[in-house]
Amino acid sequence: MIAGALGLRSDAQMAVLVLVVVVSLVFDYTNGFHDAANAIATAVSTRALTPRVALGMAAVMNMLGALLGVEVAKTISEVITPPTGLHGLTVIAAGVLGAITWNLITWYFGLPSSSSHALIGGVVGAGLASSSYVNWHSVVDKVVVPMVVSPVVGFVAAYLVMVAILWIFRRAQPSRVVRRFRIAQTLSAASLALGHGLQDAQKTMGVIVLALVTTGHASGNSVPLWVIVACAGALSLGTYAGGWRIMRTLGRKVIEVDPPKGFAAEATASIVLYVTAYFWHAPISTTHTITSAIMGAGATKRLSAVRWGMAGNIVMAWVLTLPAAAIVAAVVYWVVHFWA
Repeated sequence: MIAGALGLRSDAQMAVLVLVVVVSLVFDYTNGFHDAANAIATAVSTRALTPRVALGMAAVMNMLGALLGVEVAKTISEVITPPTGLHGLTVIAAGVLGAITWNLITWYFGLPSSSSHALIGGVVGAGLASSSYVNWHSVVDKVVVPMVVSPVVGFVAAYLVMVAILWIFRRAQPSRVVRRFRIAQTLSAASLALGHGLQDAQKTMGVIVLALVTTGHASGNSVPLWVIVACAGALSLGTYAGGWRIMRTLGRKVIEVDPPKGFAAEATASIVLYVTAYFWHAPISTTHTITSAIMGAGATKRLSAVRWGMAGNIVMAWVLTLPAAAIVAAVVYWVVHFWA
């Protein structure tokens, strides 16, 4: 009887583990269509690329980017230390469901909030609700500080790059400059999509690794190949599904973007993504970075060119993302744990 009970418990644990992996991949998919606009909104709005071609390119580059590193995944897997077994899986599942819920809410209203911070907020919220250990040092150093720093760097750097472009091409024929930067935008949009894949797919990898460690199926020192491939595929498919609502917000409602501004914003944002992934190992927000870079590039025309009302709504979504996802995840945990 004891052996039979242990066998049933083991089967239940495996079933819940599979469920957590599936839910995590669903989050990765929603991340793709939620954040697809980040890499291609400016290229589409300036007509450097058609929407369908841009989405296809972004899907391919997201897939490639997801295969280029795992350090951010390790950072995510260290945010909380949940209980072992079924209880720990419940905590992780609640965190991911909280993130998915907030993603869908902000997608519906067309607000480019951060899927990354939704995931981290969800995991932390479920961890607090379950009295799990939360690594606050990692949360502050790798999440909160980059959340503040990356948009500021994106804004300032894009502003300076755009100033340099205006000075270098000050005597060139405007129509020729626009044509050349439309071509250049193809490369900068591809670079940004690669950075998005590098950053965002790793976050889901980290959650799945955390679930595997919780059930004793992994040590946490590396990311299994099947996890990398599955997360890359889910993100790529989600990207190809598109994020038209958010694309309109980034491409038109924040500021009118022309090819030089689009290139400056995309090139700057992609560099920030690469540096933070490879040197800081920080899961920064692609959304925050590209949006602030668009504002910075647009501010070179005049500060009033930026639609600060819409920008304020976006910032509000940024501020609310961590606590909102955390609250939703905590509620999900309490509901599931009550009936479990």
